[in-house]
Amino acid sequence: MVDQTHLQTLKQGITIWNQWRQDHPEILPDLSKADLGQTNLRSINFNQTNLRFANLIESDLEGASLKGANLRLTQLRSSCLRGTDLSYADLTGADATGADVRDANLRHANLRVVQFSDADLRGADFSGANVQGTVFTNAKRRKGLWNIF
Repeated sequence: MVDQTHLQTLKQGITIWNQWRQDHPEILPDLSKADLGQTNLRSINFNQTNLRFANLIESDLEGASLKGANLRLTQLRSSCLRGTDLSYADLTGADATGADVRDANLRHANLRVVQFSDADLRGADFSGANVQGTVFTNAKRRKGLWNIF
């Protein structure tokens, strides 16, 4: 369940959140089940953050860092993940239908059964990612092979 102290810190703005993260690197924030839909979270530091079951529908996470974050079963529909660092993140069962994932770093991410239907994946790096059962129906990509394996 979401830690209300962490949520209140986030509500003070990205600058305060990122400074708090820098000042307290030992804390692993818990924003599980948080409703962050349609929120501007550009360039936020969500490294190692628990966002399991969170609502991030139509949120702007462009340039954010979610390295090693827990995004299991998170709602990311129509969100902007452009240029986002999702390396080593666990997105198992997440719904990223229609998301903008251009130029995102998904290296070594756990993407089991993630829904990327109608997503824009051009330039995304899937090197070493687990894509078992992942759905890429109608996803946009650059010509040529996927950069998955």
